[in-house]
Amino acid sequence: MAKTNVAVEALRSLPLFQECSDKELSAIDQLMTEVHVETGRDIITEGSTGLEFVIIEAGSAKVTRDGVELAQLGPGDYFGELALLVDSIARTATVTATADTTLQVIDRRGFATLLQDTPSLAATMLPAMARRLAVCDEEIAKLRS
Repeated sequence: MAKTNVAVEALRSLPLFQECSDKELSAIDQLMTEVHVETGRDIITEGSTGLEFVIIEAGSAKVTRDGVELAQLGPGDYFGELALLVDSIARTATVTATADTTLQVIDRRGFATLLQDTPSLAATMLPAMARRLAVCDEEIAKLRS
């Protein structure tokens, strides 16, 4: 199936990919696999090894850590971006579908190949990842207070 500008614009709407070129976004789009998850199924599990990055296309999910709900996610939300860049990183939370959910998934191996072919992509994504980590650190600090 031919990729469209709609897919490229959907990727560009994510803070992680906002600064990417159309060519980079098209290459990322080619790596995505659509996955359907039924209500109540875990998408990722706390403590497991992160091997993929996930974007919620439709549906909803909740994020829990140690059984405590931390967030609700919906279309356009994403998680697991560190798995694209860091080898063998453990998941810090469980994400469970709270409705039948459609995901777009990018696996680490395919993304690593893309980074080798397009080294500028990593430099484009790093500032967005750093901002997201800073926000997460602030949220963790608030929870500990």
